[in-house]
Amino acid sequence: MRPPIDRLRVHYFLVKLGIDFYYPARLYLVGGTTLVYEGLRQQSLDIDISYEVADEHEAEFARVIRRLKDEMQINIELASPGDFIPLPSGWKERAKFVGRFGQVDVFHFDLYSTALSKIERGREGDYEDVLAMLRTEQINFDELSRAFQNILPRLERESLKRDPEKFKRNFAALQARHTAL
Repeated sequence: MRPPIDRLRVHYFLVKLGIDFYYPARLYLVGGTTLVYEGLRQQSLDIDISYEVADEHEAEFARVIRRLKDEMQINIELASPGDFIPLPSGWKERAKFVGRFGQVDVFHFDLYSTALSKIERGREGDYEDVLAMLRTEQINFDELSRAFQNILPRLERESLKRDPEKFKRNFAALQARHTAL
């Protein structure tokens, strides 16, 4: 079992990636990794990422990630809210810039997309993560509600894996908890 990931380990991973990968890339920190990096949670089990890199550098990027994974004894997972829900309009523009590490521009994946994917999953820890984002004003509830309304019709049309009624119930449950704060 590998040790949990804290903010320092995420930052060190980004520094090492910037040193070891020599080409332009766009890396997104996703989910719990963002929460750890922003100090909303102390640790995570892995570093969740999504990325964009030119096709001709994809193999090299994967090689560097695999090497860092072993060298640093960390779990790195490819994950995106888009793996679970349709992404709301404007998600890319809402990605929050973290910094440039070598040639790698690092962003937090759109926090509204992250929150919606956590709400859709509906675990207790997911609700706590979203409430932490709301409490610290990383996101606001009105905008979250608009993003929810934006993706709901697409979820109903495009996804056989996701239950729109369950998603609506989960959103209502989060709203009730947020209102009670």
